[in-house]
Amino acid sequence: MAEFFDEPDDAELDPNHGDWVITIIHRRSVEHALGRVYDLIREQGLELDYFQALSHVMPDGFIRTPEGGSAYSCCDLHAYGHRMEDGRDVEAAIRAELRQIAEEAEADLALRSKAEHKLEYRLFCFDMDSTLICGETIDELAKMAGVGEQVVAITAAAMRGEFEFQESFRRRVALLRGLPEARVLEAIDRLPLMEGAERLFRTLKARGAKTAIFSGGFTFFGEYLREKLGVDHVFANHLHVQDGAVTGEVTGGIVDGARKAELLVEIAARERIPLEQVCAVGDGANDLPMLRLAGMGVAFHAKPVVRAAARYAMTHVGLDGLLYLLGIPDREWL
Repeated sequence: MAEFFDEPDDAELDPNHGDWVITIIHRRSVEHALGRVYDLIREQGLELDYFQALSHVMPDGFIRTPEGGSAYSCCDLHAYGHRMEDGRDVEAAIRAELRQIAEEAEADLALRSKAEHKLEYRLFCFDMDSTLICGETIDELAKMAGVGEQVVAITAAAMRGEFEFQESFRRRVALLRGLPEARVLEAIDRLPLMEGAERLFRTLKARGAKTAIFSGGFTFFGEYLREKLGVDHVFANHLHVQDGAVTGEVTGGIVDGARKAELLVEIAARERIPLEQVCAVGDGANDLPMLRLAGMGVAFHAKPVVRAAARYAMTHVGLDGLLYLLGIPDREWL
């Protein structure tokens, strides 16, 4: 099947060619999902136009990736079709089937219209905990304070949407009372960056994009990431410390889901970027407001309820896989 992945000529890349683009990303070969997606296209009455490879990993599993690069494989399938067919919502049917294929083939799949595929995204807004870093800052601090199990239980319920975020956050922070200030910064060494984070931010910065962190976590970690990744805007919660210890309170307003959505609109306006050119990435229920506002809202390694509600989901690859959704071949960023 390697011949299908030859680059189309200029005529085939006409921006008016085709109606839909389906992106397949896999840690091994896209062939694990390709056949089923192709069958889905035919079953839904679409006509395949062409394939376009975005990665160095071909369907036979042969890796042409430069040393140190990712081993993901990715391709775009361009197809003709209509949103509605005899009163049937074709787009909704395709999305539902793609979710099933993604789960069973352990692939990340995305369906976009040709117009969405052509958009240039200029502002990228990220959640922090379990999105840019591996784990939850408050959970790590709780382990240090000896209240890990209590805080993890509240965190899990909040991320599933079972608790109002501000109430759950104050409950968790209160349990940290008495934690020595000197130990707080230890969390930075305990929670590594998410896979692909540095490559993603390096590429976005090189392309002139703006970046922001909107986090229900804490400013001390957000400021560390500002320096580490070159983030333009950071908004998080201020953990109050007095007499060398955490007081169990936060100062200022809490960054919850509603505030994240407000910040997205504010920063987009400040940077003079329309919302359709904003990409938001997060994993929890409190990220859904900003995911819904953004032109591209991506549920990253998210809870099932968040994946179901978001327009796009990435579950099986690292953050650098987002570059494929932006239509950037890996030869440009590896």
